Amino acid sequence: MQKFNNAYILGISLVSAMGGLLFGYDWVVIGGAKPFYESFFEITSSAGLQAWAMSCALIGCIIGAVFSGVISERFGRKWPLTLSAFLFTIASIGTGSAFSYTTFVIFRIIGGVGIGIASAISPMYIAEVAPARMRGRFVALNQMTLVIGILAAQVINFLIADKVPAGASSVFIQHSWNGQMGWRWMFFACSIPAIIFFLLTFTVPESPRWLLKAGKSDKAFPTLSKIGGEEYARKEIVNIRSTFNDINEKVDFKALLHPGYRFVLLLGVFLAVFQQWCGINTVFNYAEEIFSAAGYGVSDTLFNIVITGSVNLVFTLLAMFTVDKLGRKKLMLLGSIGLALTYILLGGAFWFHLKGIAVLTFVVIAIAIYAMSLAPIVWVILSEIFPNRIRGAAMALATFALWIACFILTYTFPLLNKSLGAAPTFWIYALICLFGFFFILLKLPETKGKTLESIEKEITESKNK
Repeated sequence: MQKFNNAYILGISLVSAMGGLLFGYDWVVIGGAKPFYESFFEITSSAGLQAWAMSCALIGCIIGAVFSGVISERFGRKWPLTLSAFLFTIASIGTGSAFSYTTFVIFRIIGGVGIGIASAISPMYIAEVAPARMRGRFVALNQMTLVIGILAAQVINFLIADKVPAGASSVFIQHSWNGQMGWRWMFFACSIPAIIFFLLTFTVPESPRWLLKAGKSDKAFPTLSKIGGEEYARKEIVNIRSTFNDINEKVDFKALLHPGYRFVLLLGVFLAVFQQWCGINTVFNYAEEIFSAAGYGVSDTLFNIVITGSVNLVFTLLAMFTVDKLGRKKLMLLGSIGLALTYILLGGAFWFHLKGIAVLTFVVIAIAIYAMSLAPIVWVILSEIFPNRIRGAAMALATFALWIACFILTYTFPLLNKSLGAAPTFWIYALICLFGFFFILLKLPETKGKTLESIEKEITESKNK
């Protein structure tokens, strides 16, 4: 059996996966800071300004996703990671320093650009350096660090925030330490790992697959040799080159219009959108509203969020150990049907006005199911299914679709929750999950244990005959 330098692969994968950690932290920190910055900026009575503060980062995510396709095709995978680390650093310091609502929004958007770049590049880079038989767990490593980032934000929010009395008014919160300084330190804390990530990106090699596409085989060979030895490097170079018509061919977004790529692009976009519209991110972004509806106060809500984050981490680790054994398709099917059933029960809990532990239990179950299925597996599949020739541009398109879907989900949840109520809203998400289950059952091929090049040939040849 082929032996690999697992320590080296793990090392460069962990550096790339720090983009996921910062993505997770930046994405969730705003949920804990929400009651405090809203009081500071005096927007507690404006649903529109509240929604924009929560969702504006998604505009940056969309910009970053599109931008990632352009720069990853032209400059490779390594330097976009460096750029995303720089943007995370600027955003965390700028957001925490903001004294006006407008400044706060601007830096949230800058942070969103960093998220958009990292979310596309980090899993793609790992997929391009990891050997086929262990690619799933290494790409899932990006989701694990993302979840660690989420949990870190939840714990830091809980530790920084002073206990808020039950029923505290917005005026009380505004003049408290939390309302003046606490929420700032929640954002400042992200700058430390961001700076570390920035420095470490200078130590990782460029993706050998991108180097070969750019006609730089002399630079790709040493990295592949370090991963699996010289014989492995020679075989990989032959396999990778076989997927390019012209090794020096320039690829842009126009190549995505080729009829031969239609199925795989539609599949990637569907999975990206489905990961968001399954509804679980509403729990992270609107935990305050969900737990308030279940009868919890602000301090209890922050503690409950830490519980959900811990469950998220445990079941993401479980996904890492099962993705290369059970396969991608089985886990996706399990996640889709599991979430559908859980949302039906969660909606029932709200419908019958159940409080406290009942709602918390169903939320924890939903997060556990999502964490071991749709959350990591969608990113694994997206990093695998796109052909070498268009991977950067196609990954950017799928990530762009993901963030558009996330924006729609984040912006519409409070509107649906207010007009329909919590129960019908979660039942809508249940219907979406059922639809996703049948689509995956009929359309998604299994990619476990296959090289990126064999996956490319299988999908393009079977769907475009």
